[in-house]
Amino acid sequence: MKTEPTKAKINRETLGEALHLFSYLKPYRWKFILGLIFIALSAFSTSIFPFLIGKMIDAASQTANVVISPLDNQGFLNNLGLGENQISWSLNTIILLIFIQLAVQMVFSFMRVYLLTEVGEKSLADMRGDVYKKLLSMPMVFFTEKRVGELSSRISADLSQIQDALSFTLAEFLRGIFTLIIGLIFIFWISAKLAFVMLAVVPVIAVLAVFFGVRIRKMSKKAQDQLAESGTIVQETFQGISIVKSFTSEFFEITRYTKSIYSVVDTAIRNARFRGAFISFMIFSVFGTIAFVMWVGAGMIQTGELTIGLLTMFVIFSVFVGGTFAGFADMFSQLQKTLGATQSVREILRAKGEAVELGNNPIDPAYRLNGRVQLESVAFSYPSRKDVTVLRQVSLNAEAGEQIALVGPSGAGKSTIASLLLRFYEPDSGKLIFDGRDAAEFPLSQLRKQMAFVPQDIILFGGSIRENIAYGKFEATEAEIIEASKKANADEFINRFPEKYNTIVGERGIKLSGGQRQRIAIARAILKNPAILILDEATSSLDSESEQQVQEALDNLMKNRTSFVIAHRLSTIRNADKIIVLDKGTVIESGTHETLMNTDSGLYKRLSELQFEVVE
Repeated sequence: MKTEPTKAKINRETLGEALHLFSYLKPYRWKFILGLIFIALSAFSTSIFPFLIGKMIDAASQTANVVISPLDNQGFLNNLGLGENQISWSLNTIILLIFIQLAVQMVFSFMRVYLLTEVGEKSLADMRGDVYKKLLSMPMVFFTEKRVGELSSRISADLSQIQDALSFTLAEFLRGIFTLIIGLIFIFWISAKLAFVMLAVVPVIAVLAVFFGVRIRKMSKKAQDQLAESGTIVQETFQGISIVKSFTSEFFEITRYTKSIYSVVDTAIRNARFRGAFISFMIFSVFGTIAFVMWVGAGMIQTGELTIGLLTMFVIFSVFVGGTFAGFADMFSQLQKTLGATQSVREILRAKGEAVELGNNPIDPAYRLNGRVQLESVAFSYPSRKDVTVLRQVSLNAEAGEQIALVGPSGAGKSTIASLLLRFYEPDSGKLIFDGRDAAEFPLSQLRKQMAFVPQDIILFGGSIRENIAYGKFEATEAEIIEASKKANADEFINRFPEKYNTIVGERGIKLSGGQRQRIAIARAILKNPAILILDEATSSLDSESEQQVQEALDNLMKNRTSFVIAHRLSTIRNADKIIVLDKGTVIESGTHETLMNTDSGLYKRLSELQFEVVE
């Protein structure tokens, strides 16, 4: 569900953050400046319309040439040919000028919308790209502390808010400023007396409008949050429908949902009261002000101070000014949201990411691995739980091509070693060594390009089977993809699908069985042809038939490459060259299966016997 960007206070710091993002406008600055010019021209051309309407009324009443502007008592405007008594056209001339004005305004409006939308879309596309690149380069600790929904919101809601600000809100704000200035000039030009009467009422209306607007927005936000909460209840209920039914909790869930939606109703009704009062107040205030101004103006017409056309002009310009004032309240709210979104986006762009390559660069021969791996006295605690030591002085050695099995109870540190090998995290102390060289000497991407990871919970992307396999080598040929699939025991079931390798796997591979997903992941790893392979219990959740097929595929995958196998089913790692037994972050045993089974009261022997008893 799309989240509303949070609002930020308008101050020097938040405005500075926002101005920094204007650097994305630099490649398109001339179109942006041209768009601003068209905003000014559009506002000016719009303001000519009330003037011409007033002149039309005066032309019709034949009084346009008898009144001089109260502000022109020195004859300055008359000398320029701009005084009311100098501008006296026929009705035909005025209607022609109106249509010329409308045509010109149409061009100006089109150009400002087109140019600012183009600039906004292109600059935001650049910004989205930079935010996405930055997110992809962030270390794993960043993703453990952030929720996926929050990150998605940064790319969608926050950047969309900034886009709206550049393409629409900024344009409307500047247009409002120009309209306000021009409108005020015109109403004072027409009648200073009426202008002061009108401006004495507008601030009161504006303040009350802001007050009502703030309350209405708060109530709307509360209703939105409550509606989101009711949506969460629906989502949780249907995701866990088997639990709901097995515990006969239908009544409880119905009660919970009903309570939630009726809280939305209560909030919406309270909001309706405010909105009703606000609308009623605005109708009374706006039309009351217009009536009062008309009343004062009618008296001025009777005394010869004003014409009907000038009064009409004044009323229309007053509506422009009042409407602009009212619009500023919403623009202020939008500005707060934009500044809040800007802070969130800038927080990401300023964050320090990993030194990963963002291009598809080949492996540098200077960093090519043979596959020898050493951990020397490695200690580690996760950044979010520094008080809990996960690994304590762990040392192990894997020669090139060896199969190393990591076994032990849950929480012993097996998956943590896998994360350190992939350099998702750095050790707190000790060394990680590849081919006799410290891991820090290898560029991060060069190291990971030569490693493959097959997790227990396979993640497939929502495209085709071909695309998921080719994820291991983007430039792979069709023959290479098919060969990798055969080695992974996947080609047979793929060809049973009507669309074969073009079969869409669905979100997270939902259209495939667990065994099929595992074999696709193995084919992906085979295609990558890594020097080092990491397997995290790749067969634990499979049935016997699928496990056999996947195990055969894994055997093909592990040939002639260094492999680290995290295992719970000890029967799958009996042929490992070395078995490392971990407990509470410490290596307590190591050796072959036979060696460890001959160790009296050893943990590996005890775990193996327990599993054997369970099987029996």
